[in-house]
Amino acid sequence: MSIYSYTAVSMRGEEVPLEQYKGKTLLIVNTASKCGLTPQFTGLQELYNKFKDQNFEILGFPSNQFANQDPGSDEEISEFCQLNYGVTFPMFQKIDVNGASAHPLFQYLSEQAPGILGSKAIKWNFTKFLIDADGNPIKRYAPKTTPDKIEADIQKQLH
Repeated sequence: MSIYSYTAVSMRGEEVPLEQYKGKTLLIVNTASKCGLTPQFTGLQELYNKFKDQNFEILGFPSNQFANQDPGSDEEISEFCQLNYGVTFPMFQKIDVNGASAHPLFQYLSEQAPGILGSKAIKWNFTKFLIDADGNPIKRYAPKTTPDKIEADIQKQLH
């Protein structure tokens, strides 16, 4: 099992097999537009700009599960990210990341890369998962871990 077993729906409504990212290092992030951590979009976009030509992708998954901090439609979220933060990395339709209705990808990530003290639940917006080029989750980062603090780990994964 790897992340390549899953699909997600893009903001344009297209079913995207994650297998299309085979051979790339990925950073998968659950995002929110109205969170105190929302400015992390700037750092994420900077990482993307720096490494996108080195087989690196960021995949953003909006979620409204934490204090209703992403209440907008997928279209509103997409527009917000592009206008306010210049986001050009792939964003997917809004999903749940915890509970019975959690997207299967996030169920897998939570299981494979638990948080502090083995916690499986995602605690807040902007939890980040680093995925190696073979589709294996290798590290989970706390919501407050800023993108620049992840850069060295990303560089180690790039071929």
